[in-house]
Formats: sequence, structure tokens, C-alpha cells
Amino acid sequence: MRAAIVESVGKVVVGEVPDPTPGPRDVVVEVAACGLCGTDLHILQGEFAPTLPVVPGHEFAGTVVALGRDVTELAEGDRVAVDPSLHCHECRYCRAGRGNLCERWAAIGVTTAGGAARYAVAPAANCVRLPEHVRTQDAALVEPLSCAVRGYDVLRSRLGSHVLIYGSGTMGLMMLELAKRTGAASVDMVDLNPDRLATARRLGVSASAAGADELDRPGGWDVVIDATGNAAAIQDGLGRVAKAGTFLQFGVSDYSTRVTIDPYRIYNQEITITGSMAVLHSYERAAELFAAGVLDPDVFISDRLPLDSYPQALDQFAAGVGRKIVVVP
Repeated sequence: MRAAIVESVGKVVVGEVPDPTPGPRDVVVEVAACGLCGTDLHILQGEFAPTLPVVPGHEFAGTVVALGRDVTELAEGDRVAVDPSLHCHECRYCRAGRGNLCERWAAIGVTTAGGAARYAVAPAANCVRLPEHVRTQDAALVEPLSCAVRGYDVLRSRLGSHVLIYGSGTMGLMMLELAKRTGAASVDMVDLNPDRLATARRLGVSASAAGADELDRPGGWDVVIDATGNAAAIQDGLGRVAKAGTFLQFGVSDYSTRVTIDPYRIYNQEITITGSMAVLHSYERAAELFAAGVLDPDVFISDRLPLDSYPQALDQFAAGVGRKIVVVP
């Protein structure tokens, strides 16, 4: 079958790999669409994936075409979205219900072959059936939405909070949509990309600007979310948190990224700094929210490209052009 392959650091190609076969409790999914995200760039840079080559793609949905011998809860022809999480269920974090921090953390499309291919294998337990009105290609958005849901689980934000989001890419826009639905009094957004800010305004952001100095909240924001992973944005955002407020590190930074903090201010103003990692007990809820229309796929998905264009799609994503880019095998 055709698949995208990260062969080595900095090198991705599209070529032929063997068709996958399911284990006893696995299914084979014919991929309808696979989204690209920052994690794919990190894999290309030699981070996250422990060994290369690997077939990337952890945001995907498709149709079940083969079943392992012990799978009874799914049938061939079922349309599913796939949670890529592969937890060991044995380590202290898994036993504590914190599988996203698993000591043997793994994920489809990161440590094992993923959805940037015609077919992908997934545990049956990771598959969520799609209702009839949801287009299979659109359901590649469920996985990033599940990460955003996890972010709001961590925040536990109060009704009436004033929220500032750095980055109006796909993830920042998803955080915007969830903030609007979790009772935020206002949601402001900062981004250097005017096209992306235009989308934020289309989705109803309270205010938007290239820098927080242009926004009118001198006392700071109750919740500040970084959805960029960029050191300059993070550093600026840490200084914008209001007293008793919370800063959420949601964007994925390079391993080498460093910022400074002011410990006295954190102490004196009771500021919380926290993070959100991947998916945790949030995938099914994200699928339900998606089916209920929390996101408009035609707004969020800007490009649908053929699988053979995967290297070019990665370049486009890295350049910040468009919103969610999906490849269609």
C-alpha cells in the first residue's frame, strides 16, 4: 500500500509498505483522511518517535475493512474515528488513571505505523463509531479536538473568565470554540498571521491583535493559553496572567525551548502554571461534541490534499499556510 514514511531525520517520502494485518483485538481501518499537526514536524525533527522509519499520522478516521479474531463489537463497514493513544495499563500512571503520562507512552502514528497511509491498524477499543450525519473525512478533526477537551479538563476554568489565547492555528481556534462554550466572558487572541486572525474573527473572537499590548486588559487575563509552543509567545503570555489566574502550556515546544519565570510573582499573586499533554479520557467526549456541531469542518479544514503530496503538505504546515491540512489516501 501507499504510505508516507519518515525515513530519517529531515527526510519524508511517499512509497510502498506492506499492508497491515490485525492482531486478535485489532481492526484494519481504510483511512478516509489524516490530519497533520505539530507532532508530525517534531517526528521529522527526530523528536517523539523513538525509532525511524515510521509511518506518521495520528489524526485519522476511516472505515473498518478487517477484524482481528477476537473483535465482536465492530463490524466491517463501520465508520470510525481512531484514538491514537497506546497506554501500557500497567505502570503507576496508568494505574492512577493518567495514561497520557504512561511510562511506556506510545501512539499510533508516532511510535507505530499511523494513518498517513491507505490502511492503518488500531485496537478495537480505540475506535469510536461515527453517526450517519458526520462525514468520515471530517472526523480526522476528532483527535485534535480531544486534545483541546483535555486542555479544558486541566483548566477547570470558572464561568465568566477572561481568556487570552496565543496562536490562531487549528488548536488555538479549537480552544476558542471551547472557551465560548465553557462560559468565558471574553476570548481574545494573539497571532502574527493576519489570515489566521481573520478566521478567529469569523468564529467570534472578542478581540484579536498581533500583540497583547494592543488589547485592552491592563489587569491581565484570568486564563492565558499558549497554543504555539513558541518561546517568545510563552514568555509574553506568562506576564499577562491576572492575579489568581492560570497559564496553560498547550502548544508543543521544541525540547530546547526555554523561558524564564518570576517566582515571587507566582507566589505573591497565586498564579498557576500548568500543562496539558495529548488525550486523556477525552476522545469519546470530543467525538460527541464534534457530532453535535461544536466545530464547522469547512472552516477548520483549509486543505484536502492527496497522500502523494504529504511532503509538500508538511512544508505548507510548517510555513503556517492554511489551517488544518488533511491528506486523503
